[in-house]
Amino acid sequence: MWPRDPDPFIPVVSPPEGHDRSAAWFFVFLRGELLCISEGGIPRPITGDEYKWLDLTISTELFLGTYENRACFVVDAVGSVPENYALAGLRAWLGRAAPNVFYLAGRAQQLLDWHRDYRFCGRCGAHNQDHPVDRAKQCPDCGLISYPRISPSIIVLIHKENEVLLARNAAWPTKMYSTLAGFVEPGESIEQTVHREVMEEVNLEVGDVSYLGSQSWPFPNSLMLGFHASYVGGDIVCQDGEIADAQWFSLENMPQIPPKTAISRWLIDDYFNSIK
Repeated sequence: MWPRDPDPFIPVVSPPEGHDRSAAWFFVFLRGELLCISEGGIPRPITGDEYKWLDLTISTELFLGTYENRACFVVDAVGSVPENYALAGLRAWLGRAAPNVFYLAGRAQQLLDWHRDYRFCGRCGAHNQDHPVDRAKQCPDCGLISYPRISPSIIVLIHKENEVLLARNAAWPTKMYSTLAGFVEPGESIEQTVHREVMEEVNLEVGDVSYLGSQSWPFPNSLMLGFHASYVGGDIVCQDGEIADAQWFSLENMPQIPPKTAISRWLIDDYFNSIK
């Protein structure tokens, strides 16, 4: 299902005066993974009341904004996993946490990574400062402003009558198949990227490229732009070292595919629903 409803999260650089810190959510990262409490197998962020009792060394605390009027922070910490808590990578939240909470955790991870990676100016090497108004880093010497990095990429479902083309990335588990995807090159239009990536990865020509929607994908900082495209011609030739296998599948013989939280699954479900 495409997330067309407004996001209840409001990004803000500084916390509002008088916000209730005890009710806030804290996305605490420890050794690159999220520290969380699991309730019925569903991970959730740490509340302010829980956060104040954690015996951790805090190196970074950034304000993200508000989610349904609840203040949200991301924290980078050092220490041991407290009793009754667990560590899990962000991918472990995919399909388990509520979609909006997963996207918020992804936002937290991306902003924390950006904060770590842009401490120094990429032009002159001076120590960056926080921009006074925007979510940005500003160099006090040369004035260069660096915003959080977002990498646009395409993800496309190729269809042929009642079949869709799904592929398995060479780095994925052996049973998982998904749609094709790739990053936009400088100077390309999004549509040009679709044609180039499909040709590079599976040697096929496509047409009738249609845009369906987008998804923030925090692995590490992608904005996935989702498309359907019809098969025009060519035989499948998998890109060496990138695509381990690619096949045509009908609804009756589908392989293991991503969960409903992922845009690739939205593309697949949307197409089969359209031809029923």
